[in-house]
Amino acid sequence: MIEFRGVSKKYGANIGVDDISTSIGDGEFVFLVGPSGAGKSTFVKLFLKMIDADKGHIFYKGYDVTKLTPRLVPAHRRSLGIVFQDFSLLPKKTVYENIAFAMEIVQRPTRVIKRMVPQALDLVGLTKEANKLPNELSIGEQQRVAVARAIVNNPDVLIADEPTGNLDPETGWEIMRLLEQINRRGKTVLMVTHSREIVNAMNKRVIAIRSGKIVRDERGGLYHPDEDDDPLVCARPSEEALPLT
Repeated sequence: MIEFRGVSKKYGANIGVDDISTSIGDGEFVFLVGPSGAGKSTFVKLFLKMIDADKGHIFYKGYDVTKLTPRLVPAHRRSLGIVFQDFSLLPKKTVYENIAFAMEIVQRPTRVIKRMVPQALDLVGLTKEANKLPNELSIGEQQRVAVARAIVNNPDVLIADEPTGNLDPETGWEIMRLLEQINRRGKTVLMVTHSREIVNAMNKRVIAIRSGKIVRDERGGLYHPDEDDDPLVCARPSEEALPLT
């Protein structure tokens, strides 16, 4: 579904990614890890066509993302679900309206919006909060709204950029259980994270980037000490990590 072929991107003298090649298949759950400045954000931005590659090709569903014209880029991004660390909710819109807005901007019919938004709310467990404003919700609930907004248009790929970064551990695991549930429904999940506990506990594929290069790609991988900003020994999952049930 997603394929990088020999992709490089530099920022002046600094390397973003350097001749990386990898592919992510339908329905995979992949963690993208590495220290700050390793190239994780560049990887995601290239796929979203927020920046242009210096060389190489990125394929998604058979088309070449690197060759998209500016006119086609919005449609490409709208075909994906994206969850950010800071939620990016519209403060004056209710939970329902925030989710519906993601459908309105792609001009989905009103009858479809009325059918799909309640389904998304039910999936993230926020049906009773539909008429609340973001500031009336907990931080964890706000992130659930962001997830619902990302999936309401039924994208095949969900990109989660540090979705637990601003959450306490217990709430972070609630979000991870939700992402796991979405993945089990057949969606591809690509998650950028620095959370050792989450990576070590979930037994998913891990792609590690360092200095712009993919240095490790393994299924059921752990978070290695040299991939952290503050290296610590991490041979086994933390005892505090909550099981996904």
